Amino acid sequence: MAAGPTYSPIATTTATGSSTNVTFNSISGSYTDLVLVIANVTAQIDNVGITLNSDTGSNYSRVILQGNGSTASSNKNSNQTYLYTMYKDTAGGDPVMSTTQFLNYSNSTTYKSVFTRQETNSSGTKAVQAIASVWRSTSAITSISINSGNANFNSGATFTLYGIAAA
Repeated sequence: MAAGPTYSPIATTTATGSSTNVTFNSISGSYTDLVLVIANVTAQIDNVGITLNSDTGSNYSRVILQGNGSTASSNKNSNQTYLYTMYKDTAGGDPVMSTTQFLNYSNSTTYKSVFTRQETNSSGTKAVQAIASVWRSTSAITSISINSGNANFNSGATFTLYGIAAA
């Protein structure tokens, strides 16, 4: 017997160009993991961040690996006030996307592991990044807020949240 679909769409939002924030509320705990896909971001935006359950305390840490085909670099940050999910700083307007996985998001006894893969266009240099993060909370994730910080999300940018069915 064939297995059913693994990714179940929970919600999708398309930006209108008039907001710096997108929030998914009342997230059901009925999946194993969550996946957030952000696509078609073309406006000049720095440090797109995610907060979970409205937690803006210094409860997030991350390790970033980046490469552009010529050079590689890494960076780590502790005690941050958001999860880092995207960096884009370009006048060229090339679309950027990121995929963020929230593992075991409804577990209420462990900290939450979060993994992001994204492509970026920083000052005209194309690069890819892998980001391993942790939210130091044992609360189940019920709300995800994405904030662009310095500029409105461009009209047509999409934000889709998927639930991953238990195996």
